[in-house]
Amino acid sequence: MRPFTYERVGTALEAAEAAARRPGATFIAGGTNLLDLMKLEIEAPLHLIDVTRTGLGVIAETDEGGLRIGAMVSNTALASDPRIKRDYALLARAIVAGASGQLRNKATTAGNLLQRTRCSYFYDTDQPCNKRRPGSGCPAVGGVSRQLGILGVSEHCIATYPGDMAVALRVLDAVVETVRADGTLRTIPIADFHRLWGDTPHIETALEPGEVITAVVLPAPLGGAHLYHKVRDRRSYAFALVSVAAVLDGEGCGRFAVGGVAPRPWRVAEADAALPDAAEAARLLTQGARTTAQNAFKVELVARTLAGVVAEAKGEVA
Repeated sequence: MRPFTYERVGTALEAAEAAARRPGATFIAGGTNLLDLMKLEIEAPLHLIDVTRTGLGVIAETDEGGLRIGAMVSNTALASDPRIKRDYALLARAIVAGASGQLRNKATTAGNLLQRTRCSYFYDTDQPCNKRRPGSGCPAVGGVSRQLGILGVSEHCIATYPGDMAVALRVLDAVVETVRADGTLRTIPIADFHRLWGDTPHIETALEPGEVITAVVLPAPLGGAHLYHKVRDRRSYAFALVSVAAVLDGEGCGRFAVGGVAPRPWRVAEADAALPDAAEAARLLTQGARTTAQNAFKVELVARTLAGVVAEAKGEVA
């Protein structure tokens, strides 16, 4: 690990101001992803800005009937909040499907959104990687790609966004609130928060340098069955090959998003409209898929997982 300096701030605005003053700075909260990346020298921040004392650990009701989730709310606190379990059960289920209890105790709402890909080439610093060193190449395109993306990818990168929480947030139409160093506030729809890789896969989100997430806002609750199915290589502590988050009525109609297949949670309005026909909805969602010999199975896996979600919503699963 390389030397770095450290400071603790008291507000999100102070954090943004500190980042503006210190080029090469990085924010740290739970550190569940960042510390691993620093140990491997994938990330080598010159300065760490501790945002754990910014007062953003509160979940509050909004005037519109939704909830504002502070950026520092832990995954454990979010998933166990009675309002989340009652009105946004999809979010609770997605969070509990991820990582381990110990990690969820430390991981924060903002940090979960900002976690980086788990592509093995990204983590192997002996390999080229356009996310680590822009322009160096993407060995995954012709290499080991079973876990990697089939939608929204490019010749420069086929990595996936690994999180579970954001897949649920995409179905719920959440909005990310931020603050810049000059004090201006911004809202970013979750649909636009994670970028497609294109020719700049090292730029992963819509955040500007030094911009700080302050909250994630949920609109008023959606009625229906809140379902999250995650297909993975082992039952726990594994990232999704494919995950499906959905809010469906008793006929299997509603909305859904898919994780494990793209640089961001993948949702297509036409696919929502095709429900309850799971096969057609999956076809619409995955059309244009760019597969490799190793991950082409994900197209069929999306269809099968969605079919299981629809069957459960309709009460056809014992």
